[in-house]
Amino acid sequence: MQPHSRKPLPQMSVDALIIGGGPAGSTAAALLAERGLQVILIEKSRHPRFHIGESLLPANLPLLDRLGVADEVRAIAMEKWGAEFVSPWHAQKSQTYAFADAWNKSMPMAYQVRRSEFDHILIRNAARKGAQVMEGCAVRDVQFAADAQRAIVNVAHEDGSQVEWSARYVIDASGRDTFLASRLKLKRRNPRHNSAALYAHFTGAQWHAGKDQGNISIFWFDHGWFWFIPLADGTTSVGAVVWPYYLRTRDKSLDRFFSDTIAMSPELSERLKAATRVSEVEATGNFSYSSERTHGAGYLLIGDAYAFIDPVFSSGVMLAMQGGFIAAETVETCLRQPSRAKQALLRFDRAIRFGPHAFSWFIYRVNHPTMRDMFMGPRNIWRVKEALLSMLAGDIFGSTPIWNALRRFKVIFYLSALHRPGRTWRAARQRRRQICTQPLKGAGDR
Repeated sequence: MQPHSRKPLPQMSVDALIIGGGPAGSTAAALLAERGLQVILIEKSRHPRFHIGESLLPANLPLLDRLGVADEVRAIAMEKWGAEFVSPWHAQKSQTYAFADAWNKSMPMAYQVRRSEFDHILIRNAARKGAQVMEGCAVRDVQFAADAQRAIVNVAHEDGSQVEWSARYVIDASGRDTFLASRLKLKRRNPRHNSAALYAHFTGAQWHAGKDQGNISIFWFDHGWFWFIPLADGTTSVGAVVWPYYLRTRDKSLDRFFSDTIAMSPELSERLKAATRVSEVEATGNFSYSSERTHGAGYLLIGDAYAFIDPVFSSGVMLAMQGGFIAAETVETCLRQPSRAKQALLRFDRAIRFGPHAFSWFIYRVNHPTMRDMFMGPRNIWRVKEALLSMLAGDIFGSTPIWNALRRFKVIFYLSALHRPGRTWRAARQRRRQICTQPLKGAGDR
């Protein structure tokens, strides 16, 4: 008998292959196609598909303009003019921050969007610009040539057929799947932060009146914080971001556990007293992670495929799309001007690391009692409130001169924390408990 040999798979060539059709991948695909490069975008799902992360930042809007989809997004969006923080520990229960009061007055509003609709708009735009979009396809393997000139990507279709693509560059925009970071063993649990999320959609929730109706509300409670995001179709996205020790206490169904968790916030419960849950409760564990590298020989990592910290400041979509812009610029330079590739990759590395770093100091401390005091009683001494608002608006990549004021904000935080050493010591002890990294019980089970 003749030895069996595997039949060679069909193979096709492109300049760039993008894994993942979310905001990061669709943005990069559209921009590379505009630049005349051959691009294929591989998406395992079919759009529209459900996704969390419905709250955008004002800094998203210029990116939508540059992609040419601003009008389409506006048609499906709820206007968001600010962010509300609600605390059970302060006499003034809520504090609203208006984006119009930020240092840069040119970005006064943002949007809340159903991600199924938003992501569908972006991936259709990539196809219109000339990218080849393949949905319902899963990347099974990526092999990089020794000389880093080509990558061979194995792709499986829904019908079981497979094909190989030869790509000069691979962009991993696979989101929390972290395709390359996981396979190349680059993914690390974030040692500074560790959280999990429970979430669902409701109808009949109580919104604010007038211009504030679309604001995101953040509710602090003993075990983390809640988001409350009004959407244009009348539903409200509600989620709880909690510490792992709390999730490990679950001894009931996920639905009941989520309901009991909501009951811990009287303010949120009041907003939901006439509401009906209209979706399954979902859970996501291992919420915070990062990758050791942003790029390697023949590949880039962008968006959540590189890192994700916490959704408290709604930075995920903005950082993903910003990553798509810098990735497109980098790949074009590497392919068309290889003599400038080293400098382009250094710029890429700095830009991709910068976004999560800029938000992380605030995210790590958002539940600290001193930080809660500062958010609930803001003062604009030395323009620190305007700088904070600019950061919350995502205005971190432009020329707005907020950084000295943010440094002053940090100094005020540390001095205020030292002024109450007992409370600060207790908060530090609680923080160590919060970010413990033992396995989570039941995350993702129902």
